[in-house]
Amino acid sequence: MQFKQVGSLSRAKQAGFTLIELIVVIVILGILAATALPRFADMGDDARVAKMAAARGSVLSAMSISHGEWLVRGNAPATVTLEGAAIDMTNGYPSASATGIVAAAGLSGDYKITHAAGVTTVEETGKSSCQFTYTQATATAAPVVGAAPALASC
Repeated sequence: MQFKQVGSLSRAKQAGFTLIELIVVIVILGILAATALPRFADMGDDARVAKMAAARGSVLSAMSISHGEWLVRGNAPATVTLEGAAIDMTNGYPSASATGIVAAAGLSGDYKITHAAGVTTVEETGKSSCQFTYTQATATAAPVVGAAPALASC
């Protein structure tokens, strides 16, 4: 005599999800995507601002380190050496040039850098509004590093 389990036949028929269950999952995923997408869409602007803030911080650090090295060397050298690179100095601080503050800060490739009349401008490639400046020292004033770009300008 054979015995069959009651209900085993009904379990074998239902092997997947019902249409309602699939629709509920799709709706939930749609709601999650709708709330998360706007948060990630603006990340590019934040990244540009952070990149320029990092470059500005690098310039400030390089300016201080170079000046400290210049003081240690006797307040007279026209160049100081940082990590094997000769840094051109003007009035005790890096000059506003490729062999001055740009070399000291290690800025390369990712930025558009221009030099004019003692001022170096560092800007995000392709975004001229996203920039800051370094004005080299004079006989009576220390160098000036412009403010970091704001989110609105990048």
